[in-house]
Amino acid sequence: MSHQTGIKGNNDLKQFFGKCRDGKVRIFKVSIENEELVLADYKKSRGTWEQDYDSSVLPLVKEQQPCYLLYRLDTKTGSNYDWVMISWSPEDSPVRQKMLYASTKATLKLEFGGSQITEELFSTCKEDVSLQGFKNHRISSKAPAPLTFREEELAELKKYEGTSTEGVNARQQTLQSVAFPVSDGAKKAVLLLAEGKYNYLRLRIDLEKEEIHLDDTNTLSVAQLPNQVPTDAARYHIFNFKHTHEGDYMESNVFIYSMPGYNCSIKERMLYSSCKAPLLDVIENHLGVAIAKKLEIDSGDELTQEFLQDELHPKKNLHQPKFDKPKGPPNRGAKRITKPVQADQ
Repeated sequence: MSHQTGIKGNNDLKQFFGKCRDGKVRIFKVSIENEELVLADYKKSRGTWEQDYDSSVLPLVKEQQPCYLLYRLDTKTGSNYDWVMISWSPEDSPVRQKMLYASTKATLKLEFGGSQITEELFSTCKEDVSLQGFKNHRISSKAPAPLTFREEELAELKKYEGTSTEGVNARQQTLQSVAFPVSDGAKKAVLLLAEGKYNYLRLRIDLEKEEIHLDDTNTLSVAQLPNQVPTDAARYHIFNFKHTHEGDYMESNVFIYSMPGYNCSIKERMLYSSCKAPLLDVIENHLGVAIAKKLEIDSGDELTQEFLQDELHPKKNLHQPKFDKPKGPPNRGAKRITKPVQADQ
């Protein structure tokens, strides 16, 4: 979910938008100044878009200062030229500046004309924003996202079950869910989280009454999140993760099912596992609260900023190493052959 800042383009920028589409302007730079989007610089085309790229783009990006660049390609969609929108957000720039530019990008796209922006590039270093970096981005954006570990497991299971109908039937019998009632207090807490009253809540199962209740609510940072995960009991958690991705500010609700291994009874493990899917159905379909990612963890230590970011936005890897078969046990030498002992005659 993206949030806009209310910052809009000034009159000079809007007038420039009407003039820059004639095929003469190659690139222009937009900055935020005095809570307005302003035209910071522009360059005219001299050669093809590839010939002009590095000499036009690289001088316009500055250290510690985010900006937007709109670069014109030589291709057209209908009667309009195709444009690339480059969001420059260097790592060493202030966090407030990064967030401000991430939250205003949607407004700039709308005012310029989003249909004419056919590609987008988010960059934090000059290597990525160079011509070669842009070409690499084009290649990676067309590659399929890598499978998660869980998806790889399911793919392998599907291959196995395709060769064994007995295995299919046995697995189907174990995939049964149990729908425990969700208390009114828990439902209300989920809705309040969606309204932004707090960014974290925890739910528990009353094993005796067989009901799902609210356990805790809080407003906390990602660094404080691991402390909310019990080490001796299973729980369900919802965390509103505020972050940026490719220049966009986002708020994503993450559902976390924590199960600290064998510290829980067999009954507890089975009930929490079986109730998860019906609970998510209540949250998403009955309460209308969107869940961007569903996670299962053993320990709260897994819940880091990097982990949540990677789970929500898996990094594409064009050269995934092939899985190597695990090595067998060490060779202990030739096997010894023993003769059976014969009974005395």
